[in-house]
Amino acid sequence: MSHLPFFYVSIFLISLGFQWIILYISHKYNFFIDCHIEKKPQKFHMNATPRAGGIGIFVGILFLMSTPLGWKLLFSILLAFLSGIFEDFHHTLKPKTRLLLQLIAATAAVLLTHSVVTYLGMGIYLPYWIAILFSIFSIVGLMNAINIIDGFNGLASGIILLILISFGFTSLQVGNTEVLHIILIVAAALVGFFVVNFPKGKIFLGDGGAYMLGFIAALIGIFLASNYTAVSPWYILAVLIYPVWEVLFSIYRKSHAGRSPMEPDGYHLHMLIYRHITNNNPLTSLLIVLGCAPFILAPILYAHNSTANILTILLFIVCYTLLYRSLYNKESLKQ
Repeated sequence: MSHLPFFYVSIFLISLGFQWIILYISHKYNFFIDCHIEKKPQKFHMNATPRAGGIGIFVGILFLMSTPLGWKLLFSILLAFLSGIFEDFHHTLKPKTRLLLQLIAATAAVLLTHSVVTYLGMGIYLPYWIAILFSIFSIVGLMNAINIIDGFNGLASGIILLILISFGFTSLQVGNTEVLHIILIVAAALVGFFVVNFPKGKIFLGDGGAYMLGFIAALIGIFLASNYTAVSPWYILAVLIYPVWEVLFSIYRKSHAGRSPMEPDGYHLHMLIYRHITNNNPLTSLLIVLGCAPFILAPILYAHNSTANILTILLFIVCYTLLYRSLYNKESLKQ
């Protein structure tokens, strides 16, 4: 066990090294470049920036082969990563193909790791086949949710790091050191990206990195909830509530306005915070990550308690809604 700190530091350094290699190659050969002059609602950077940070993270994550469970995950993680990296490369993947890859990745992971949530807490059980579909849907949903919140330097990666911290402590509480080891491998690889992305934004996660991290976070959560009665499924939702609610709320507001939920816009909470509070890219991420931290970390103390986690979820929704309404009213006054 004494060699493990060096092992994790090595993963961090390998991921970090690949970030700089990708930076050099991307700028030299114009690969994976996210053009700053494209007129898209989610553009908030001022320079042409590589969107391939997920490659360096994936290289670090390859060290999952050091565990039996990690071996089972690698193929699925690769598919999740590929579902976005082609889009990062040259917008070459059709949405249906991307979704198919995500579904295959989620299905393979659920079946190989037996991560199926059949008990929802509060005396609610799901038939096994419905539980499989629910678990697959949850993984694909979070993959896309992380991609949606990936709008500012350090935002998605900072939220994922907090999620990994929460799941890591819970893995330790239930005595699963293998899952904790997997979490630390992913976290070490992610920190290698984070220090290049935040605060200067020299490289972005890209779709590949966002989908991959969302996939891993969702799968770890489902694995914990499905294998340990001491872990309530509502704890998993409480920890993941920010990206999950961002997606659900976005679907609601776009549908209410008569627009397609798939249509991108500039009215996500992080965009409103940027325009009306911070007017600063990394500061926006820092504000949101710090604001979400209590909702992600506090549930560690009551991971077994469905009622307490439901109350945490409801409190987050109330805080989110009040803040959103306040900022949206300011937006409306400016128009």
